[in-house]
Amino acid sequence: MNYWRHSWVAFCTILIKEIRRFTRIWPQTLLPPGITMALYFVIFGNLIGNRIGDMGGFAYIDYIVPGLIMMAVITNSYSNVVSSFFSTKFQRSIEELMVAPVSPHMILLGYTLGGVARGLAVGLIVTLMSLFFTRLQVQHIALTIGVVFLTSLVFSLGGFINAVYARSFDDISIVPTFVLTPLTYLGGVFYSINLLPDFWQGVSLINPILHMVNAFRFGILGVSDINIGIALGLMAVFVVGLYLFSYRLLVRGVGLRN
Repeated sequence: MNYWRHSWVAFCTILIKEIRRFTRIWPQTLLPPGITMALYFVIFGNLIGNRIGDMGGFAYIDYIVPGLIMMAVITNSYSNVVSSFFSTKFQRSIEELMVAPVSPHMILLGYTLGGVARGLAVGLIVTLMSLFFTRLQVQHIALTIGVVFLTSLVFSLGGFINAVYARSFDDISIVPTFVLTPLTYLGGVFYSINLLPDFWQGVSLINPILHMVNAFRFGILGVSDINIGIALGLMAVFVVGLYLFSYRLLVRGVGLRN
């Protein structure tokens, strides 16, 4: 009983610490994504969008808004966990948690849900900002909330794994720069894959972010380039797989114990 009580206290402490961490320095964590996305809305939505015309039966700015919201959620969920957990590891304070009578599940959930909290907070800010440029009419509210939560959880877990294996602060920027950013830009944020030749449409389907963006777009606009059932199943598989892998790394102390 005491073990689980201590674990619950540890979970709440980690989660509150993570939320306070990014809210305390909100000019660095919450404000910049909002400004960046506002520039996307102005440049791609209003200026370039007027020349492109409709996309998928919608005005171009309406079509890209769900993708831009999802891009902000993905980036911030990932970066929050990878930077926070690596800092804890770098400062050796993680060793105190490893030897304490605390469930590894609670440690993992504390950090990952902290990343989810930042991802959802930034997503809400970008959504509110988008209302200055377009009108959002959510078609499937439950699906929209479920997709954005699962996506944020997937990339929070991905950030945790990156932090475990990272040996320096340079290592935590490799995956976002060379993997995450290309997959995001090629994930149907700015275009419909129906514009691509058949071969490249097939290649695009390998990109998991494409499924997440389209599922979120379906929740808001009601249109998608992919099967929503497959997208939801893929996200569920990623959540379970990444969670079990992260838990195993934490239990074995990979990259945490010298």
